[in-house]
Amino acid sequence: MTLARRLLAEFVGTAMLLAVVVGSGIMASRLSQGNDGVALLANAAATAGGLYMLISVFGPISGAHFNPAVTLAFLLKRQMPGNAALAYIAMQVCGAIAGTLLAHAMFDLPLLQPGTHARTGGAQWLSEAVATYGLLLTVLLGVRHRPAMVPALVAAYIFAAYWFTASTSFANPAVTLARSLTQTFAGIRPADVGGFVVSQLAGTLLALVTAAWLHPAREPAQTSPTPAPTP
Repeated sequence: MTLARRLLAEFVGTAMLLAVVVGSGIMASRLSQGNDGVALLANAAATAGGLYMLISVFGPISGAHFNPAVTLAFLLKRQMPGNAALAYIAMQVCGAIAGTLLAHAMFDLPLLQPGTHARTGGAQWLSEAVATYGLLLTVLLGVRHRPAMVPALVAAYIFAAYWFTASTSFANPAVTLARSLTQTFAGIRPADVGGFVVSQLAGTLLALVTAAWLHPAREPAQTSPTPAPTP
């Protein structure tokens, strides 16, 4: 697969992901009539469903990273060249912004609207580190042990992380930046983006260390944590 095709897949996939995240947040907020719990449930379900579809469709083309943290992890594992990684990240950021603008357009909202939702403080930063740590472990270990199940594993984890983290699990620097451009249910203040991104990078590095400890490079991958029975 050529790099150009992979980059297009990353752009389109990330744009569609943000259209799902932001658009479902708008729709859920309108239909829930002020019930934040119902809105969050609908937003989480839509995001998980969208992720499952997007990873299944675009995974064979680009690996379906849609996330600079995932791309960074594969770069640091030396499974991706630096120029391709930088291009992936650029497409992810551009796609995320495009997806947010698309969601605004679909709901007839101002295209550019800097976020006003305050998301800052130690609890939020810890939540983002934990959310990203869990997501990266899901990806790194899933690819190694259950590659065919990665779409379902990631979707299931993100659905759960919406609920068990105080930050509702952004777990993605490109998503965080793009969500600073919306004042809707999914938004975040631009001033709070830096703290989230630093926490996400910390979670990424910790996940890499954990995955490396669980499976040193010299050990072959296993398809099961226990040996298969001898016929």
